[in-house]
Amino acid sequence: MKVGAFILWAALAILFGLFVLLGYFVDLAVIRDLRDLFMRWAMLLSAAALILGLINLLAVHLHRVNAQEAGWPHSALLIMFLLVTLVLGVFFGADNKVVLSLFDYIQLPVEASLMALLAVSLAVAGFRLVSRRRDFFSLVFIGSAFLVLLGTAPWPIGAGSVLQEAMSQLRLWVAQVWAAGGARGVLLGVALGAITTGLRVLLAADRPYGD
Repeated sequence: MKVGAFILWAALAILFGLFVLLGYFVDLAVIRDLRDLFMRWAMLLSAAALILGLINLLAVHLHRVNAQEAGWPHSALLIMFLLVTLVLGVFFGADNKVVLSLFDYIQLPVEASLMALLAVSLAVAGFRLVSRRRDFFSLVFIGSAFLVLLGTAPWPIGAGSVLQEAMSQLRLWVAQVWAAGGARGVLLGVALGAITTGLRVLLAADRPYGD
C-alpha cells in the first residue's frame, strides 16, 4: 500500500513539475496554459498555507494569554494588532489611509529601530571578534564596518569636507562592488540550490510530499 501511494505521489509530482518546466521552454499554447493553471493552483495553496500559519500563530499566542505564561502581554499585543490590521485590510483594503498610517507610523519605525539595533550588535560583535581573534578576516570585517559607518553617519566636525566626501565615495565603492558582488554570489548559490532541489523532486530522489 505504501509503495503504491509513493508511486502515485511521485508520478503526480513529476508530471506537474515537468509541465511547469516545459512551459518555460516549449512555445505551445496548451503547455503554457497548463503551466499558468498549475502556477495559479500553487498560489492558492500558498495562500491557504499562509492562512493556516496565521491561525496556528493566533492559537499559540491565545494559549499563552489564557495560561498567563511568561511574556503573555506581548502575545496579547500581537493578537490585538494582528486582528486590527486583518480587519482593516479585509474591509477597507490595503490602500486605506488608516492602514497606510499604521504601516508608516508603526511598522516602519519598528523596522528602522531593529536595523539600528542590528548595526550596533554587529559593531559590538566585530570588536569582540577582534579582541579574541586577531586574524586577517576579522580585521577586514571590522575595517569594512568602520568605513561604512564613517561614510554613512553624519560627522559632528568637518561635515562637507573633502575627507567626508572621500569616505562617502569609499563607502559607495565597498557597498556597490564588494558587498553587491558577495550578495550576487549568495543569490547564485540559492538559485543553484533551488534548481538542484527541484531536479531531485522531479527525479523522486527527495519526497517532500510524503514518506
